[in-house]
Amino acid sequence: MAQAHAARRAPQRLRVRVRGAVQGVGFRPFVYDLATRMRLDGFVKNDAAGVLLEVQGERVDAFLEALSRRPPPLARVDAIDVEELAPLESSSFVILDSVDGPTETRIVPDAAVCEECLDDLFDPASCFYLYPFVTCTHCGPRYTLTRRLPYDRAQTSMASFAMCPACARDYRDPANRRFHAEPICCSACGPQLSSSPGEIVAALRAGKIVATKGVGGFHLMCDARNGEAVEELRRRKARDAKPFAVMVGNLASVATIARTTDQELALLQDRTRPIVLMQSRGVLAAAIAPRLNRIGVMLPYTPLHHLIFHAAAGAPATRSWRDEPQDLVLVATSANLGGDPLVKDNEEAQERLASIADLIVTHDREIVTRIDDSVISVVAAAPIFLRRARGFVPEPIELGADGPCVVAAGAHFKATITVTRGREAFVSQHIGDLSNAAAGRFYRETAQRLIELLDVTPELVACDLHPDYYSTRWAEEQGLPLIRAQHHTAHLAAVLAEHRVEAPALGLALDGHGFGDAGQSWGGELMRLDGASWRRLGGLAPLPAPGGDRAAREPWRMGVGALFRLGRLDAAPQLFATEPRAPEMARLIAQGYAPPVTSSMGRLFDAAAALLGLSTRQQYEAQAAMEMEALVVAPRVLEKGFRLAEDELDFSPLLDAFVEQRMTPREGAELFHGTLIEGLAQFVAKSASEQRLERIALGGGCMMNRVLAECLMERLRSVGLRPLIARRLPPNDGGLSLGQAAIARALAQSPQPQDAALCV
Repeated sequence: MAQAHAARRAPQRLRVRVRGAVQGVGFRPFVYDLATRMRLDGFVKNDAAGVLLEVQGERVDAFLEALSRRPPPLARVDAIDVEELAPLESSSFVILDSVDGPTETRIVPDAAVCEECLDDLFDPASCFYLYPFVTCTHCGPRYTLTRRLPYDRAQTSMASFAMCPACARDYRDPANRRFHAEPICCSACGPQLSSSPGEIVAALRAGKIVATKGVGGFHLMCDARNGEAVEELRRRKARDAKPFAVMVGNLASVATIARTTDQELALLQDRTRPIVLMQSRGVLAAAIAPRLNRIGVMLPYTPLHHLIFHAAAGAPATRSWRDEPQDLVLVATSANLGGDPLVKDNEEAQERLASIADLIVTHDREIVTRIDDSVISVVAAAPIFLRRARGFVPEPIELGADGPCVVAAGAHFKATITVTRGREAFVSQHIGDLSNAAAGRFYRETAQRLIELLDVTPELVACDLHPDYYSTRWAEEQGLPLIRAQHHTAHLAAVLAEHRVEAPALGLALDGHGFGDAGQSWGGELMRLDGASWRRLGGLAPLPAPGGDRAAREPWRMGVGALFRLGRLDAAPQLFATEPRAPEMARLIAQGYAPPVTSSMGRLFDAAAALLGLSTRQQYEAQAAMEMEALVVAPRVLEKGFRLAEDELDFSPLLDAFVEQRMTPREGAELFHGTLIEGLAQFVAKSASEQRLERIALGGGCMMNRVLAECLMERLRSVGLRPLIARRLPPNDGGLSLGQAAIARALAQSPQPQDAALCV
């Protein structure tokens, strides 16, 4: 018995491999602290596969349990592999230098400054007092300053800043929170601002526009309560109506400008610090979000943000101001001109922002990767992305199985790029619309950086069917086997990939436009998906779209098209009296002009908005639909407001009611949403019964309409179906690249010949 006890207590030596997001998060210091407290010998180091460590001693089992149960806050452990070794002569535990080589690990997203660093920021006794770049192993920039892996200071934009003795001491001290914190610096050795927080606040209080360099690029800021300043920012930025996001000083300040739910407040405080859409109280400048009832709100996430609010509060010496409502509310919008990428470099800022900002605040830490703020809305009791970027990228999406390395090119609007590696898909940050040269350069830069950071060699490239997309042309240049994925199939495949559904499923894709299998303009499609194959089961009844693409910018055109479909062209001059071309277009159609047609849900929204007199021209994408959604209090169903044929859902009766009955925009918006939801639910339920399927993927940009998405999901559940919506990526074209990648991998691994329209 004594011998058995002695055998259990004999020192063991284990080699432990930790995979996942374990570099740049304080994992080595965490392991060091754990091992030394348990009196274990060995080492820990970063290498190309993650973190490698060896431990020897009597408590290795307890060590392993703690390792998996209590990782550092920013760490994401995917797997822990353990191998038993022969004991060695050893008497200490050490952190070794990192090992270069082909990488299998990943860097974590940027995180908001933590509470401990904020305490240091406002502690007069701290060497980080009022220093705008304070950070530690639990917070701060990661992805945006990392050039390559393994994650060490020499591989980041902090490489040029030599640590002072005090910072070096913290960096080497295993008991310090900044032990091996690669971006560590202080006012004696780190980056410096070009203007003080006090100067920034003085400019903002004077109604000026200020550009501030942050984590992933520059913000443009102004006082959100100053209507003239907000209007001037719109004029200079050439952004007529698209809503601005605002930043408030702390959680207590949120209630002064918005009505919130517990979920929204939790998202606001998350270390990712996204912009969260919430119900507006209408107390800010009207130009913040014209004709909308929700505003995007975020909390400070960099030390500089907190210093600005501290200065605005009068630079109090006590801590209490951090928990008290602050009067200053800031517009905090991406620093760019319409359609251009976010500005990230100092010289670029002086060149491109001088005509917008009265004060440009720079610093001398380079931003390696430009990245916008993420935007989230709570839909059906859970978050969905409207834009996925800072705080979430490059966190991967687990695909459930290995497969070939695919680079997927995404769409032309709301572009992203996806690169797969093994079981994971890495979706890039929001790139934007690829309509100018600067956006094209950003797109190529993002693709190259993602491939290099993951250290992969793509085997396949996937793209959209549309031949004129910039992303399609880029894919064709890669010299790899090319798979062309139909737009709406990719929307739905992205939802199924995220939820790891491999069995056959139905899908309803609702958006503005996508190439059909023969070049048609689709956008309201019901499909069956089964691995690498898909089949269109039906869709919305097509509507004429006079002027083609111009109809997306000028809803009156869809209104005239709807009148043609209804046989009511004679009503065009009266309904669209402010649009001189509307009667002319009606005459052309009456004389034989045959407009192109579309089954797009987005264009159906535009037609309804035009007929209701709500909108005849749009200044940004989906403006009419967003303004209609904002009017809805309670959706209502118009009796006999739609016709359901074998493979077609026709809302002509609803549109006819808008012409016949003079109703207010609110009445029309509520009838439109309610009837739409009921018609779509019946359409899907009928097909689900025929196909004997219960999972329904809901995709496309229209799923960002909270009223539509929530009520449709609820209605489908009421008839026993299981609707799925994108949660980890935007449902719009921002998630399209994941769907393309999933289709490409399925096709590559399928033993059956596939549709030639998909594979080239």
